[in-house]
Amino acid sequence: MIAIIDYNAGNLTSVAHAVTHLGFKCKVTNDIRLISEAEKIIFPGVGAAGSAMESLRRLGLDQAVKKAFSDGKPVFGICLGTQIIMQSSQENNTECIGIMAGSVKPFPENMTSEDGLKLKIPHMGWNRIHPIKDHPLLAGLEDDDEFYFVHSFYPAPAHQQHVVAKTDHGISFPSIIGFDNIFATQFHPEKSGKPGLKILNNFCRSKLY
Repeated sequence: MIAIIDYNAGNLTSVAHAVTHLGFKCKVTNDIRLISEAEKIIFPGVGAAGSAMESLRRLGLDQAVKKAFSDGKPVFGICLGTQIIMQSSQENNTECIGIMAGSVKPFPENMTSEDGLKLKIPHMGWNRIHPIKDHPLLAGLEDDDEFYFVHSFYPAPAHQQHVVAKTDHGISFPSIIGFDNIFATQFHPEKSGKPGLKILNNFCRSKLY
């Protein structure tokens, strides 16, 4: 069973529907016992880092996610779930879970495109990823595949070997990060059509390392 962590940070139904559509059993839960018994963990979320960490700590889920990682269980972070696996976030000056060294940064103000147009924040809509290293969860993707983003902050790992892919929006930022048994996307694979489902399917079938 795949546990989808529920910490009051957005509607998780679309993630559960995507996993079920792929033929895998999953459960949206904040039950620490079920999380400890799950074979894999999906850690999604939308919203602000400060309130998310308050909920995680209140429910004991910050330690549950950290333990799942330390036990070698495959963990997949999505959007806000990707950001709060870092040590800290500049959003609300938040101390995060700390699985991965580094911080979460805001997009710079007044960013412009190559043709001089002002870019909007949040970064919202479809964009490509540029893999900088091989990873089993990227198997089957095409160079022109696009993924759905909606965010104003991005993860900035302290170690470049933890960056799997980057995306361009005014700056080149890490859009996929991971090492060992954790993998995390700043975009929403569950909202990204067939390419997103490929990544989710790879996660559900793979051991990650």
